[in-house]
Amino acid sequence: QAHLVESGGGLVQAGGSLSLSCAASGSIFSINVMAWYRQAPGKQRELVASITRGGSTNLAESVKGRFTISRDNAKNTVSLQMNSLKPEDTAVYYCYADGYGFNSQGRRGYLEVWGQGTLVTVSL
Repeated sequence: QAHLVESGGGLVQAGGSLSLSCAASGSIFSINVMAWYRQAPGKQRELVASITRGGSTNLAESVKGRFTISRDNAKNTVSLQMNSLKPEDTAVYYCYADGYGFNSQGRRGYLEVWGQGTLVTVSL
């Protein structure tokens, strides 16, 4: 079974920076897209940034110019560097990955895997 483990959340003042990291492990290989989503209280989960295996990136308009996503294909990791943080960036941030692997029943197929989430709080 595949797992994603996030790290790096915490409390930061507005204007500060944080870096999130996520590592994939278990029975997932040939990971295609890795991404970060976030969900603020009372709001729907939204895409923050994604990156393909080839390095193509997509960032939400609200974070362009402030956040950078990167990945290490050899290590199956993805990172999100967040600069100039704003209170509206406060949310639980979730790592996402998709690719081929084996599910919990041991069947090979295309998987979509989520991390457990890490809280980012930006104070005034």
